[in-house]
Amino acid sequence: MSEMPPRTPHPKLRGARAALNLAENGVAVFALAAMVILPLLEIVLRRAFHVGVAASSTFVQHGTLIVGLVGGAIAARENRLLSLAAAQFFPKGWPASVARVASASAAAAISTALCLGSALLVRDEYEVGKIIAYGVPVWFLQLALPVGFGLVALRIIWHAGTRWPPRGVALLAAAALLALAWWSPIAPARLVWPAFGLLLLATILGAPIFTVLGGAALILFWGEGSPIASIAVDHYRLVISPSLPTVPLFTLAGYVLAEGGASARLVRVFTALFGAIRGGPAIITVLVCAFFTSFTGASGVTILALGGLLLPVLTGAGFSDRAALGLLTGAGSLGMLFPPCLPLILYAIIAQHPIEDVFLAAALPGVVLLLLTTLLGIWLGPRGTSHRPPFRVREACAAVWAAKWELVLPVVCLVSLFGGFATPVEAAAVTALYAVLSQTLLNRDLSPHRDLPRVFVECGLVIGGVLLILGVAQGFTNYLIYAQVPDQMVAWVVGSVRSPLVFLLMLNLFLLVVGCLMDIYSAIVVVVPLIIPIGVAFNIDPLHLGIIFLANLELGYLTPPVGMNLFLSSYRFGRSIPEVTRAAFPILVVQFIGVLLITYWPALTTTLPKWLQSST
Repeated sequence: MSEMPPRTPHPKLRGARAALNLAENGVAVFALAAMVILPLLEIVLRRAFHVGVAASSTFVQHGTLIVGLVGGAIAARENRLLSLAAAQFFPKGWPASVARVASASAAAAISTALCLGSALLVRDEYEVGKIIAYGVPVWFLQLALPVGFGLVALRIIWHAGTRWPPRGVALLAAAALLALAWWSPIAPARLVWPAFGLLLLATILGAPIFTVLGGAALILFWGEGSPIASIAVDHYRLVISPSLPTVPLFTLAGYVLAEGGASARLVRVFTALFGAIRGGPAIITVLVCAFFTSFTGASGVTILALGGLLLPVLTGAGFSDRAALGLLTGAGSLGMLFPPCLPLILYAIIAQHPIEDVFLAAALPGVVLLLLTTLLGIWLGPRGTSHRPPFRVREACAAVWAAKWELVLPVVCLVSLFGGFATPVEAAAVTALYAVLSQTLLNRDLSPHRDLPRVFVECGLVIGGVLLILGVAQGFTNYLIYAQVPDQMVAWVVGSVRSPLVFLLMLNLFLLVVGCLMDIYSAIVVVVPLIIPIGVAFNIDPLHLGIIFLANLELGYLTPPVGMNLFLSSYRFGRSIPEVTRAAFPILVVQFIGVLLITYWPALTTTLPKWLQSST
């Protein structure tokens, strides 16, 4: 039996919810704005007066913590926490309602346990009484952890149904799971595998990905009798790492561009430059998608934001509906190997490589995938000339002039990053500020008062969903390291595989499976620490190994059954998943060839970093 329509909430409840929503949005905007302003202030004070803001980097790092947890709470509020798409295949009515309540019960129990563990961390830090600067104690900023996880748990319960009965069932079931874990009459070590079975079921039913990884960590630590606060400690240490603030700052730059008129101006530029040649619309699609994905870090944003703009360009130029759909689906993730894309930064942090080296290592492999996809798009395009507009110098110049501020953005990013006068975090702040100024003051697409807060909140939502996954995944990874899983894998692989070439082939197949089943963010935290020791054992350059990893995970966006781009295109264009999968299959094959080139041609990855080292 399906649920009845939701009742109108009581006015006082509506008012309380509105006030809480406004407070969350305000905190997200303030934290992101502070993360932009403090690094810029550091640059000015350092160069002009040889002084700086006390503990500026520490405040910025804790800004990432606040944005991550508040953004996660906002994502839960909007019911947009990342999860496997399998839940959408349940029939509407009571099967979908039961799946929603069951998955919400497990997810809320896990979020509550993470909230309690975080509260223990805050209590311990309160007793220590450490001050950051200006009288601000560490524990005060750490409060974002229990508050964020607590709000997420409440929102998950709220979205378990549209009325109070299913929400009440989910709440009672979550409380029962916590009570069973706390007062279990059976030794926890004997319940680890049954608990994993329940977690797997909750995952299939639609539990958010962060609760899946957090639940796995909780189960493993619970089975050994270890304190649950250790997961909160791991989350805290990862999220306040010195380089991680680059993630929300570069992502903010991309979201500001996507919300302004940059997409239309860039499409006009590339149409004017390439529209007259065969396959010009394919070149336009690939370049614009790669540009936006490199800054937003999310192929989903590219498909959703640009799909409606680019699909008519392709079909109007004579591309078949199937070819246009496949090209847009495949091009959505092409910017993943171009700086300053989010996965590149996360890989550099987890693998402990300089961000600049990872950016350089990924550049040529990114170009290879870009060229291969472009060539396929040209081949799929119409053969005749009837759909091609003539090249006009005046229009090309006018289009370039209109988009001049967007075209300069990559230069601002790379010069500030490699120019030697700014740290990576400061370069990210410079890029974010430039994006804001270009879309508000220079192009005037966005109102500073009306539009910017909304864009900041949307950016915080996306970053929150990602950082929730990264933080809890770190706890799971640390358990695997504690259990010596990487050492055992190295011993087994080295003993079973003799040739580095065979290992690389096996690695590609393994990563394709990972890309099918895991999102790229959790895969970076969980899988990278496992494969790096094996790569070292086979004398594979760590940067080369990393780009192989990222290229395979980029391919995972197109790989059934859970390739994210397939579901996003299905949603955006109103097509069935099988139809989108068939349309994207040629792109999948071509990009797989590109991944093999990246794998077995190490010079693509290592040439630029070696050139930089030799020149410095």
